Amino acid sequence: MLDVRGFAWSRSALEAMDAATVRAAMPREAISPYGAANRIAAALGTPNKPGRPPAVSSYAVERLIALGLLVDLSAHRRYSALNPDQVDQVAALEGLAELLDREAPLGPEQAAARLGVRRVDFEWMRRLGWIAPVSFGRVQFGASKAGAAEVPRFAAGHIDDLPGAHPEVDWAQLRAVGKGRRSPLAELQAQPGLSSATGILMNDASSPSAIA
Repeated sequence: MLDVRGFAWSRSALEAMDAATVRAAMPREAISPYGAANRIAAALGTPNKPGRPPAVSSYAVERLIALGLLVDLSAHRRYSALNPDQVDQVAALEGLAELLDREAPLGPEQAAARLGVRRVDFEWMRRLGWIAPVSFGRVQFGASKAGAAEVPRFAAGHIDDLPGAHPEVDWAQLRAVGKGRRSPLAELQAQPGLSSATGILMNDASSPSAIA
């Protein structure tokens, strides 16, 4: 495992490795998340086509890494390297297409729309600790770097699970609340131990409705 600040190997760790074993475990050249996404898409029968939105994106591969289904072999902070044989094994897993659907990224506006609630109601769900981002994406507003912002991404499956996870809420009533009215969720007690990372930024209304 990487043992220096979470992204590098120490000299002692490298010297302790068996080079022959490492080579045997990695008989072919590693591939990027982009290459892995293309392999998985082809295996699922929905190949990625040039000029069209990918059926399986590099982001989806990043989620498979985060879920522990794929192992990132790179010591680089930003660029992953994957064993193509392991990618092929994951591509053959039963239910992979459904898993990827659940991991599809949604921005806050998309998440609120998927639930059929107002954005302010969704932000109260965040404040209550019901939902937290799985990652953040950097989105550029205009040509200036000063206009870039970190936008939270939520997993579609996590959003779909919310109504079932909170039957104490009258979801039909919540979805019928009119614009400008106080959210019924404002009356609920926040979960103890809620960290600031999952808390709400009430000025986060400027995030775009789509996440790349």
